[in-house]
Amino acid sequence: MGEKNSVVPRIPDVTEKKRRERGPIKKNHLLRSKMLRILLVVTVAFVGANGIAIGQETSGDSELARHYNSRYSIFDEPYNIEFKYHNYEQMSRFLRTTSLRFQNLTALYSIGKSVKGRDLWVMVVSSSPYEHMIGKPDVKYVANIHGNEAVGRELMLHLIHLLVTKYGSDQYITWLLDNTRIHILPSMNPDGFEVSKEGSCDGGQGRYNARGFDLNRNFPDYFKQNNKKSQPETEAVKEWVSKIQFVLSGSLHGGALVASYPFDNTPNSLFQSYTSTPSLSPDDDVFRHLSLTYSQNHGSMFRGAACSASQPGFKHGITNGAEWYPLTGGMQDFNYVWNGCMEITLELSCCKYPPAEDLPHYWEENRVSLIKFLAEAHRGVHGFVIDENGNPVERASVKVKSRDISFFTTKYGEFWRILLPGVYKLEVYANGYSPREIEFMVIEQHPTLLNITLHTTKITHDDERRHVTASEEERRRKGRRKPVWS
Repeated sequence: MGEKNSVVPRIPDVTEKKRRERGPIKKNHLLRSKMLRILLVVTVAFVGANGIAIGQETSGDSELARHYNSRYSIFDEPYNIEFKYHNYEQMSRFLRTTSLRFQNLTALYSIGKSVKGRDLWVMVVSSSPYEHMIGKPDVKYVANIHGNEAVGRELMLHLIHLLVTKYGSDQYITWLLDNTRIHILPSMNPDGFEVSKEGSCDGGQGRYNARGFDLNRNFPDYFKQNNKKSQPETEAVKEWVSKIQFVLSGSLHGGALVASYPFDNTPNSLFQSYTSTPSLSPDDDVFRHLSLTYSQNHGSMFRGAACSASQPGFKHGITNGAEWYPLTGGMQDFNYVWNGCMEITLELSCCKYPPAEDLPHYWEENRVSLIKFLAEAHRGVHGFVIDENGNPVERASVKVKSRDISFFTTKYGEFWRILLPGVYKLEVYANGYSPREIEFMVIEQHPTLLNITLHTTKITHDDERRHVTASEEERRRKGRRKPVWS
């Protein structure tokens, strides 16, 4: 399994001298050797030909992983992940082991360190783990932002295990990894997790980072200036998402059972309350769809039942963030407004840190949702912005008309936007080029490919006064709402 052509290691030839030293080789020994080699080829071909449904666990997973390619023959221990909570050292060991065993599917890197010096590990899972696949999207999951919300952290480790062991045998997962780069940050708050207590369903012990800051209230805010001192974990994520053009993201939490979508804040709220009105984004239809994709594929979220009598229920298991309760400095709004990445918040368990014996249940409930949600990055429109000479135009501002959130092209001129079926107009601006507006259609069956050519233009002094550059327009649009960080 794994490599397209299974190659049986060739037995090296020996010199005539050594043949004489060994003595005559019996014919039945040669025949036995040949039969073993044929049997190995047939066995590998048989394993590669059998598909497995998404996330379906089988007793052969460990052997499948060990035979993924010839490297695995040096490992004696089976590749497994237990249903238990992994502390920082155990989590790091699992990630390193995975990166060694699946070097053609994974890459492990750190985006920075926590207050106490723990690495913020990210694992890429993709058929191209070390290089961006031009024209194919990057997506991400971020878990354990609040250290005592532990279920998401463990689900990410199981998701990694599922992806690498099913690649090549599960058709859907193989397609996903061949066409997507998945970045998984299992713990954004490893310091908080280390002081949290298993079995604690409520309370704040471990929620905050080592300096006592809530990391999901620590990002720049679209509606209000956030004066909280930026933390190293937050800075690491901000730098990370500024370097990679993520298309889709999920932020994993606990303490409720709901998929929450932007906006988390509202310009009209002075106090947080549980009786707020929705704060709708320009892409509200898409965010509702993404949230429903997760809740409908979840084991119970779609039913919308409340976790307790004191908490609200949620119709179809989804909610607008501000309608639930407004907050300032949330990560999902920051991803969307500042980076054009469509992120939703996934609350996965009524108990924040349930007993480890409950982890199999949470995995079964979320397994399909975690996969199907990421595949939504392949919906809408994507393409390239180039100049008249065919060169990519980097940092061109791209916006769907009437949706007042801009996003930018990569250094290869790529762009992506998740949209539902319909007819749209795309507005494209770049310094030194004439702006363009292109009408296009999105259908359900596959994303629309839209390549756009910009033409250079000579800008007169009067033109400069009439028109603003893409970056100036973006700054003016956000205006006073973008905070100044001290």
